Amino acid sequence: MTPAENAGGNQDLSSTRKGAQNSGSGKPAKKHNSGKGKNYKGNQGGKNSAKNKYTKRVDEVSAGGLVVDKSGTKGLLIGRLDPKDASHERLLWSLPKGHIEVGESPEEAAVREVAEETGIKSEITRSLGVIDFWFMASGKRIHKTVHHFLFTETGGKLAPQVTEVDDVAWFPIDEIVSKLAYPDERKLIAKSGRLAP
Repeated sequence: MTPAENAGGNQDLSSTRKGAQNSGSGKPAKKHNSGKGKNYKGNQGGKNSAKNKYTKRVDEVSAGGLVVDKSGTKGLLIGRLDPKDASHERLLWSLPKGHIEVGESPEEAAVREVAEETGIKSEITRSLGVIDFWFMASGKRIHKTVHHFLFTETGGKLAPQVTEVDDVAWFPIDEIVSKLAYPDERKLIAKSGRLAP
């Protein structure tokens, strides 16, 4: 949902024009500060500038989930280097997922994204639910919705997607929740019940 063009910032400045005749109380309006005083906090090109005050909202929709191997004992996670880790060694493990392309259903996107990010082909067993959250990126306020599914491995060869994923690995099903780096994903998997087929 995109806000209206005039949402949040196009104020009517007619009442603050210099030389306004009346304040509405029958008394002459007070003169306004020229903006040069020590308490002036107007547009100074920094954090308070009108340009930076209102960030653009972007809605993104993705799909992915947890693949269980053919034996029903392991789950598949992707690892990305933690940008806050000075050693550049710590991996943040998460569920594979990606953007839904035009014309795709969440299910189609989930199967495609899992294969692209992990090299593993799979089929959906059931829905695990939907997570939505907010974050900031490139000066934009992102509202992300992610459709999650439970998959069963059908083939392929384990290989991380070169441009987006740093590692990919199978972990014992009972360790998946503790391996996940993000609380929303941990909660989703923890409440999903039986994960093995």
